[in-house]
Amino acid sequence: MTCYSAGPDGVVLAVRLTPKAAQDVLDGVGSLADGSQAAMARVRALPVKGAANAALVVLLAKALKIPKRSITIVGGAGGRLKRVRIAGDGGTLAAKIEQWPKLT
Repeated sequence: MTCYSAGPDGVVLAVRLTPKAAQDVLDGVGSLADGSQAAMARVRALPVKGAANAALVVLLAKALKIPKRSITIVGGAGGRLKRVRIAGDGGTLAAKIEQWPKLT
């Protein structure tokens, strides 16, 4: 089971976002209560007027070394669990995500 689905033109990534954290950090891939997996991210931004979502886009762009314009939140914009569409070569992006640490 993985936290993403890859296609030829990008990936859709499941993310669990925690706002109001001490630092902006991508912790790795962890399991959710239902057994599914998601990338675990923390951002300093407050969940007000899209600030936390914008910080997540910046964080993912840095982690994947891609432009921010390649990242779009396609689901869960108002909640902690999000679906993020990342445009680019699906295989390359998947390989980068697979290198993230696995959390227990």
